[in-house]
Amino acid sequence: MKIAPMPPLLKIRSERDQMSAIERRIADFILDNAHLLRDYSSQQLASALGVSQSSVVKFSQKFGFKGYPDLKYSIGQALARNGADKPATTTPADGDGDEYTRLEEGLRRSKAAAEEETRLLNPRARVEEIVALVDGAGKVFVCGLGDDGLFAREFAMRLSLLGMLVVDHADPILMMANLSAVRPGDVLLAFSEFGQLPQLAQINRQFQACEGKVVSITRHTANPLRAHADAALVVSAHDPAPHIEQLLYRSSLQYLLDFLFVLLCRANPERHRQLGTNLERIQHLLDS
Repeated sequence: MKIAPMPPLLKIRSERDQMSAIERRIADFILDNAHLLRDYSSQQLASALGVSQSSVVKFSQKFGFKGYPDLKYSIGQALARNGADKPATTTPADGDGDEYTRLEEGLRRSKAAAEEETRLLNPRARVEEIVALVDGAGKVFVCGLGDDGLFAREFAMRLSLLGMLVVDHADPILMMANLSAVRPGDVLLAFSEFGQLPQLAQINRQFQACEGKVVSITRHTANPLRAHADAALVVSAHDPAPHIEQLLYRSSLQYLLDFLFVLLCRANPERHRQLGTNLERIQHLLDS
């Protein structure tokens, strides 16, 4: 089955954190003014941004286009398809409705856009590879510190309901102590939004030294945790308002974990059966 290419604005936005300063300047202008791009030649865009025309051309070629005209045409085509490739924003177009309605609709659209972007950044082959790793692991270790620990703990519980042997710690010292139990083929799910925590990096190195496999779950940025993991899931969430951006990250991460769980249920009918049994036991306990 042929996989559709990632829409240009989504690809630009998802790669922004890994760009040079000049590339980010070009990217930000394109993302903020996509509907006006048809009125700009490469020279006009370069002059408006204070960069060279060759920088605009190289930027376009970096994303697989022959040049700026091809990039501009592709963005125009994407916008024409019902605006499906618009940047996420919490401020919808002006129209009727009070502030409550505008905020509600803006957040809904931003969440949907962030989740779609996250979906596109995690291709099927990579996700299925990770599902196979987790499903085939003798033990699954789960670690996340701080806010990441909330998602790690909840996902560890879901894996346990599938009958998996799960080792879950939000304390790096306790997790390090448990590494003596690691065997070849075991998997560590390492949750870290920014992938910069040195404690988690040390745990990962020790885990891999025991011939275990590390799967990182981070933002779609260049970070040490992702760079040294055996496989990586990435989350993309962008918004000018920091508090909204954090909400988009949480929403997109939850979507990604939910889908991973659904795939694990499908991959192993016996685990799916065990899930039903465990849920019945829990319900019986609650009813008694």
